[in-house]
Amino acid sequence: MRVRDFLLLVAVCLIWAFNNVLSKIIVTDWGIPPLFYASLRFAVVALVMWPWLLPMPRPTWRIIAIALCLGGGSFSLLFVGLQTVSPSEAAIILQLGVPFTMLLSVLVLSERIHWRRGLGIALTLLGVLIVTWRPGGLSLSTGLWFVAASAFAGAAGAVLMKQVDGVTPFRFQAWVGLVSATVLTLATFLLEDGQWTSAMATGWPLAAAVLFTALVVSVGAHSVYYHLIDRYEANLLAPLTLMTPLATIGLGVLITNDHFDMRMGIGGGLAMLGVLIVAMRRKPATKLLVERELR
Repeated sequence: MRVRDFLLLVAVCLIWAFNNVLSKIIVTDWGIPPLFYASLRFAVVALVMWPWLLPMPRPTWRIIAIALCLGGGSFSLLFVGLQTVSPSEAAIILQLGVPFTMLLSVLVLSERIHWRRGLGIALTLLGVLIVTWRPGGLSLSTGLWFVAASAFAGAAGAVLMKQVDGVTPFRFQAWVGLVSATVLTLATFLLEDGQWTSAMATGWPLAAAVLFTALVVSVGAHSVYYHLIDRYEANLLAPLTLMTPLATIGLGVLITNDHFDMRMGIGGGLAMLGVLIVAMRRKPATKLLVERELR
């Protein structure tokens, strides 16, 4: 990989990691309802990507399902989870997306799991179990369940995406933005309250944060990443994207004072080792296994 492209990938991973920590600040310190925050983000994405909306990819139902899983579903569940879960814990729990993707591929696409990928899945699950373990047993808080559900939604979207060909990244992002913004706007109206009060109380920092997450993260970083996928094999990029959870943990400790001890270190290390084993396979990995990390 060229040095310039490697530095671009490092920048993308750092942007994704910072966005995870920023999202924690938005939904906890600023008190912004998570569904409302997600709806604002995707509304901006839909507005910016509007020129690439048509023609609509086919089949319609699959594109809508993918948009809901990879967009509104995955992100809204993550934001809800971040209300009670630290960015460091969320970064580790999100690694469940790899075994979820593999298992759903077996069930839906009839793919086979060989022993090495099975070992990677087992190590990832073991690492997550260590992270959630407490002296009295497993600590499966509501927030952790939401983060795990976010990982599952992303995995389901990735499996569905394997059955779609010929959709450009910009058109895909346009439909993710439109579908997610529509559904999340309805959801926040029905399930949350005090949205505009908290938004007005926060003021311009919220506006800046939404523009950052929509333009820099969703449009900018994702587009750069798609460019790198076109130039390099995914089995090269997949291990390098592990910089995202590592950077999230580091930034979480520095910015939001996340608790990080030896148990989390061991569990996180095992989880990411499992992801690495799954990603480092002889045949080129499907790019969608990598794209589950897009944040």
